[in-house]
Amino acid sequence: MQRNYFHLHLVSDATGETLIAVGRAVTAQFLGVASIEHVYPLVRNQAQLQRAIAEIAASPGIVLYTLVDKELTTTLEKACLEIGSPFLSVLQPIFDSFQAYLGTASTSRPGAQHILNAEYFKRIDALNFTMMHDDGQTSNNLVDADVLLLGVSRTSKTPTSIYLANRGVKTANIPLIPGVSPPEYIYALRRPLIVGLIASPERIVQIRQNRLLGLNSQQDTNYVDRVAVAEEIAESRLLFKRNAWPMIDVTRRSIEETAAAIIDLLKEHRLKSIVQS
Repeated sequence: MQRNYFHLHLVSDATGETLIAVGRAVTAQFLGVASIEHVYPLVRNQAQLQRAIAEIAASPGIVLYTLVDKELTTTLEKACLEIGSPFLSVLQPIFDSFQAYLGTASTSRPGAQHILNAEYFKRIDALNFTMMHDDGQTSNNLVDADVLLLGVSRTSKTPTSIYLANRGVKTANIPLIPGVSPPEYIYALRRPLIVGLIASPERIVQIRQNRLLGLNSQQDTNYVDRVAVAEEIAESRLLFKRNAWPMIDVTRRSIEETAAAIIDLLKEHRLKSIVQS
């Protein structure tokens, strides 16, 4: 399918992550369309803004911005009108709604969401924990985990773990290997929510074949054999059912969707633990 491209300019007085997420989420709703992103982070004075405006003029397109400085906002909007580029303050409608409901004005602090607060350090701590406990590397301190993911090879355990860690969730993951029993210590864990990840044999085989090709590795017959893979998944299903561990089929789920489902399960798990204690 032929793609149509357009220039998307993202002007932020912070990191630009919010604009990137919004721009990609909206662009994804248009089939056959892709954006050429121009990101201008930490724009906090006129000189920095003028460099962004020069690039917008050179490659006109849609301009999204998050600027709290009124002078910078006025300068950017005036330039966009002259260039003929549509522009939108992504956060302003949300600010207006909050202000109307709360009855108080916002503080206009650039990058206020990135202040080094307790939540920030919680995410960093979760990331460190998750990297140390990736792919069953260590069993130390697993009692401190919030979530433990189990699954056969290529069920997205690592990327899901890292995504959860970015949400402040300490996540460990352990691979299920054919012919090898899971570590005994996991059955004694009570604090972590244990979740099993599964996928269709076709999907697992496809991912494994691509991985082997990328590594220029000789194909292990059982590793990419559909029947053998189906047996692996069936065994993992039985394990999860025997232990009443919730299962999530990741075949058609994005990492974000899988993580969202796990966070919902974690809330239920914590509530149940409070009730039982």
